[in-house]
Amino acid sequence: MDNDTDMDIVPQYTESDFDAIRPYNDSEVKDVTKKLLYDKQFNRLMDRMIPWMPRRVRTWLLRLALVRVDTTLKFQKRFMQPVVNYVISKYTRGVTFDHDCISPEERYTFMSNHRDIVLDSAILAKKLLEAKFPTTCEIAIGDNLLIYPWIKRVVRLNKAFTVRRGLSPRELLQSSQLVSRYMHYAINQKRENIWIAQREGRAKDSNDRTQESVLKMLSMGGEGSIIDCLRDLHIVPLTISYEYDPCDFLKAQEFQQRRDNPDFRKSQHDDLDNMKTGILGFKGRVHYHASACINEWLDELKDLPKTEIYTAIARRIDQEIHAGYRLYPGNYVALDELNGTQHYRAFYSKREKRIFDTYVRRQLKKVRMADPDMPYLRERILTMYANPVINKLKTEEGE
Repeated sequence: MDNDTDMDIVPQYTESDFDAIRPYNDSEVKDVTKKLLYDKQFNRLMDRMIPWMPRRVRTWLLRLALVRVDTTLKFQKRFMQPVVNYVISKYTRGVTFDHDCISPEERYTFMSNHRDIVLDSAILAKKLLEAKFPTTCEIAIGDNLLIYPWIKRVVRLNKAFTVRRGLSPRELLQSSQLVSRYMHYAINQKRENIWIAQREGRAKDSNDRTQESVLKMLSMGGEGSIIDCLRDLHIVPLTISYEYDPCDFLKAQEFQQRRDNPDFRKSQHDDLDNMKTGILGFKGRVHYHASACINEWLDELKDLPKTEIYTAIARRIDQEIHAGYRLYPGNYVALDELNGTQHYRAFYSKREKRIFDTYVRRQLKKVRMADPDMPYLRERILTMYANPVINKLKTEEGE
């Protein structure tokens, strides 16, 4: 075999190449689920989620649910799906999913705006199964959230792979290369879907923008040009729309904390509080919209200078995500109240305005800090709900 042919061979990886970051292998699942059942912190969490059920009964039901779980997909179906169903029934008014532009025959990297640390990917997994996809999705998750052994076990059983945070530039490069190679391996060799947020962390003001650094990381794996590497991942922009964000008051509070103290950093307790509030807070109506895979459009960029490629792709993904928003009356109320106008009055009734205003007042009462700047906090919450309208209108106007 000549050297030219050797150069064309696509690298083939095995799970062991990614031991530092990968989800559990199916061969590891049974042992890990046993450890989870006897984890004290995990059981305390279950006590809080379903306090009406005696622990003895709950433990028996958990063991029954997990007794035949020997793959990560079965863990998602038998454990995660009932949990997600419970959250949807109790803390939402229903979840809908537009998936006409994608096919169960293909595997995709769903790149989405980020609304909830846990539920974004968990609800997507449920909806993919309902849409007759043969598998769910593997999940990119920051290691800053894996603060207890039970959390790490649950997320790895739930098909999560780890993205390391807080690294030196050299470590970040090595970590990004490893994550990118794993994603290409998961899509093309494991035949899994992937969920990844369009940016590191949530957009606190819901002004959802794709970070070019995320796209650069994705292109580090695979073979060929930047376009070839990104095409290999079959990127699908995914829009997540919440009628109400239960963490809105926490995000507003963090805005003031950073305003008043530029050195402010969230603690591990803050992260846990966000996770709990996001899961157990009321979200109203929730909608997922999957746009078409961008591969065909990527082919149009082959002659674009390398310095412009990532900017162009980030802008295109943003446009697709913004176009996919489902807007609710509160979004329009928030924009009118920010601007002091009634320009979007046709999109909400007096009753819907009263409901949204009452909701905002209740959320502001949940703020816990020494010197709450209520006008500022209210403005921050209104901005969170107004930005999806602003961005969708810009996309529709071709800006």
